[in-house]
Amino acid sequence: MSDWLDAVKWDAQGLVPAIAQDAASGEILMVAWMNREALEETARTGRGVYFSRSRNRLWRKGEESGHVQNVGEIRLDCDNDVVLLKIEQVGGIACHTGRRSCFFQKLAMDNQGGGHWVTTAPVLKNPDEIYRT
Repeated sequence: MSDWLDAVKWDAQGLVPAIAQDAASGEILMVAWMNREALEETARTGRGVYFSRSRNRLWRKGEESGHVQNVGEIRLDCDNDVVLLKIEQVGGIACHTGRRSCFFQKLAMDNQGGGHWVTTAPVLKNPDEIYRT
């Protein structure tokens, strides 16, 4: 039965943002998009599946890199328009840049009100060694 999928408020493209959070540490690792099929497959298999807007197809996290996400829990926010996945990130790398998290840039402000982005996390593995493309 798909009643639980009908409760999700999908956008005009049939997508919902999905946050991947490390279940143990609480760290936010990435944000992606899911369509109905991706969310249903994620729930059924326990593996992170997303919808790639650039490729216009399902993207099974780790299909190229081997860095799959084991999903322990799926939550829906109060407005039913954001999904939270509590995951175990296999291999410790969630970002295509070879870092643990996609959120590795921090805004540093100066005294004059200007700012710049500072990289706060190291590359754990060179992306050229992860992806063959």
